Amino acid sequence: MAGGLKLSPCVEWLFADGGRPFAERIRAAATAGFRQVEFWTASNKDIVQVEDALRETGVAVTCFGSEPTGRLVDPKTHTEFLEGIERSTQMATRLEARHLIVVTGDALPGVNRMRQHDAITQALVRAAPIASAAGVQLVLEPLNTRVDHAGYFPDSTAEGLDIVREVNHPAVRLLYDLYHSVVMGEEPEHVLGGSGHLVGHAHIADAPGRHEPGTGTIDWPRQLAALRAAGYTGVVGLEYMPKRDTESSLS
Repeated sequence: MAGGLKLSPCVEWLFADGGRPFAERIRAAATAGFRQVEFWTASNKDIVQVEDALRETGVAVTCFGSEPTGRLVDPKTHTEFLEGIERSTQMATRLEARHLIVVTGDALPGVNRMRQHDAITQALVRAAPIASAAGVQLVLEPLNTRVDHAGYFPDSTAEGLDIVREVNHPAVRLLYDLYHSVVMGEEPEHVLGGSGHLVGHAHIADAPGRHEPGTGTIDWPRQLAALRAAGYTGVVGLEYMPKRDTESSLS
C-alpha cells in the first residue's frame, strides 16, 4: 500500500536488477512489502518455481497476459485466440490470478476501422464465457501508437471503453494504462469520467521515458485523483523501467 493505493509491481521490469532470477523477483517484492505482483507471460517461466515463491511469500498474482497475443482485428485469428484463452485461464486458475491481459495486435492496413473494431468485440464476446467459467476477468489494453506501439489497435481509451460496453459482460473490462493514455494526449479525468466501473485494472509509469513516477512530467496527485474520482478502486500496477535500482525507484 502507498498513499491508500494497492500496488502491484510488474516483475518483468521491477526487481529484475542484476539479472535476478524470475522467482527471486517475487521474493524480493514480498520483502519490499508488496502483497501482489504481475508479469507479462507465463509460457516462458518455470511455473513450479513461481508457485513455490508464491506459496512461500503469500504473494498473489494480479494478472499476466493471455497467449498467444494474436491479431484480433482479423477474424481468422479468433480460433487460435480462443484456444489460447482456454489455456491461459487454466494457468490463471493454477496461479490464482484475477485477471488476464488481452492485447489485440496491429491494425490491418486498408481495412475499414469499424470492421476491425467489430472483430475485436466479437472475439471478446466469444472469450467472455470461457473466462467467466474460470472466475477470471479479461482486461483489454489500449496501447499508445505515438512512441511504443506504432500501428496498434485500439490506441484510445474511448474506443477501448466502447468495445467493453459492446461486449457487455462482467468478465471483460478495460486495462487503463495511464502512461499510454497520457502519451496519446488524453486527459484521464475526461476519458475515464463516469467509466471507472468498466476498468478492471490500471497501470502507471511516468512520461516521457516510461520510468518511475516522478521522473517525467505527469502530475501524479491530480491524475491519481482522477482515477479515483472515475470510480476505480482496484489494484494499480507499477509497469515502469526503473531508472536506477528498483528499491530506490520505489521511494
